[in-house]
Amino acid sequence: MILLPDTTFKGSVLSDCTPFTLRFILFAIIHSLLASQWCKSLVCRGSKKILAACRLFYNLLSLVLLAWVMADTGCGRVLYFAPGVWSLAMYLLQILVTAALFSCLRQTGVGNFLGIAQLHGSGDRQPQLIDDGWYAVVRHPLYLLSIIFLILSPVMTAQRALLTVLAIPYFIIGGHLEERRLVEEFGDSYRRYRQQIPFLIPWPRRSRTPNLN
Repeated sequence: MILLPDTTFKGSVLSDCTPFTLRFILFAIIHSLLASQWCKSLVCRGSKKILAACRLFYNLLSLVLLAWVMADTGCGRVLYFAPGVWSLAMYLLQILVTAALFSCLRQTGVGNFLGIAQLHGSGDRQPQLIDDGWYAVVRHPLYLLSIIFLILSPVMTAQRALLTVLAIPYFIIGGHLEERRLVEEFGDSYRRYRQQIPFLIPWPRRSRTPNLN
């Protein structure tokens, strides 16, 4: 890695990144509130059709809000970059991580994740607990792979570094909140799964051998 000297920077990193931090915090609050069972019950009031539309709206709004967060370029100064072949290697690893993310989405169903399946009625079947594949490695592989993708950035700006730092606790908190819903939905099955599979960091002694096919 090649670190850029402080003499190339103008102004304070902290002051430059404050607007970005505030945007992310606002995004996290809105994103978490809209995902809560309280909000779903208040808006949908038991209607499956409204719930299906809410899922798609939630994803679209989240995408718009995230784009708004990343549009703040005042925190874009470069902290370090990987030279030559190391940069290519990190880009390749990011491609592999992206493929793994799509593999996770295939397990849970891309249509269900986006909210499209619910609109067409194909997401109305009884939900099943997914505990194989990537979900036999950690309980939240999407979060883990997203963190790895951010860390592998060959050109690390202050914005990307801060995004990584803020995303980690957000994923941890979001994962615990999500598990409350999963315990209510699957009961003892999820409790047993939670005892066997680590939360976010894979531990070979606890994990089962994943079936990634």
